[in-house]
Amino acid sequence: MTQKIIGMLGGMSWKSSAEYYRLINEGVRDRLGGLHSARCLMWSFDFDDVAVLQREDRWDEAADLMVEAARRLERGGADFLVICTNTMHKAAPRIEAAVDLPLLHIADPTAERIKAAGFRRIGLLGTAFTMEQDFYKGRLVDRHGLDVLVPDADDRATVHRIIYEELVQGQIEAVSREAYRGVIARLVAAGAEAIILGCTEIMLLVGPEDSPVPLYDTTGLHAAATVELALG
Repeated sequence: MTQKIIGMLGGMSWKSSAEYYRLINEGVRDRLGGLHSARCLMWSFDFDDVAVLQREDRWDEAADLMVEAARRLERGGADFLVICTNTMHKAAPRIEAAVDLPLLHIADPTAERIKAAGFRRIGLLGTAFTMEQDFYKGRLVDRHGLDVLVPDADDRATVHRIIYEELVQGQIEAVSREAYRGVIARLVAAGAEAIILGCTEIMLLVGPEDSPVPLYDTTGLHAAATVELALG
């Protein structure tokens, strides 16, 4: 079987990109057996460069970095692209316009799995940018017909802080897991039938045992869809 070459835009953070690399390679091995692994290229950012632009609301400059990296992957021979983070899918339209490669959007395999399970009202956790801006929620609503709930302002601040101050640095704290459990419980009380873990580091902190409703981990679902596309 000839594999497509995966172009991975990673390093945002490297912790979640390491999970992508592991999951994609394990998926290819499980499908093909033996010593098979994925054919892939990864551009790994210095995340501080990106995080500063996010924090300062300089999204056009952040998108410029993403476009430059996507072009590097295109020149390197990638057959399609995956952005190994939820938040920087804000730059997805710019990337799609700049290169002649398909982009596998992280929200789509997640939404398809949710719809297949029969859920429609979904809680969304992620960075403040993902929870508050329309580039991610809007795709779930407009393209997939989901009803998306986000935490209140205090809970959004808690979720965001833990991502940037702890998870992207590899810190896993029991008190933060309890805080996330509380946020999830409040979303469920507001009517959420399931929860999207819409930041690629959240799966490092919480799992099914932390929620009374199903959790949809975008990292795992995106990686699985990447394997399907690479081998399809």
